[in-house]
Amino acid sequence: MRYDTIADIYSANQKIREHLMRTVSEISEAEADTIPEGEKWSIRQIVEHVAMVDHRIARICRKLVGAAKDEGKASNGAAMLSPEFIAKTADQTAKLEAPDHVQPSGEVAISDSIARMTQSQAAYASLRSDLESYDISGPKFSHPYFGPLTAAEWLALAGGHEMRHNRQILRLLKSIRLKKSPVRRRVIQPG
Repeated sequence: MRYDTIADIYSANQKIREHLMRTVSEISEAEADTIPEGEKWSIRQIVEHVAMVDHRIARICRKLVGAAKDEGKASNGAAMLSPEFIAKTADQTAKLEAPDHVQPSGEVAISDSIARMTQSQAAYASLRSDLESYDISGPKFSHPYFGPLTAAEWLALAGGHEMRHNRQILRLLKSIRLKKSPVRRRVIQPG
């Protein structure tokens, strides 16, 4: 995705969140706990993981915004995402392994994970004015795959991470529901 401003990132992240919420609102408990063959996590675990990562990214953004405020340089609200970040996020084929600290337990209810994501949304909302007002292009915090990222890049990554996992949930849900549906056979009538 292309983001020219911090406002663009917030707008895109809101749409991504709404889509994820629609997806998980249609999932039964049995579907949430099913791990299809060949998969590592259930939908419940994916949502828990997304909530954990979202919480961490909000904390990282708060820290980076604090450093930018200390520098005191004004901004025009531009996102200023690096070409390297854009190239790496465009690669949807990369299979990444979640670090231990964001591995889901599978014991957290989807509703609890959603509540945690709602708290993170409030944290992001409280940072918006500062993200748009201060030059956040200097302070960086390193990601294990993407390398050093600015607050704007972390914010864009939060939405991209949610979008990637929403696609995963939809794929798992399709697999789960196909296995539950009865097999239909086409009967061919003789000539």
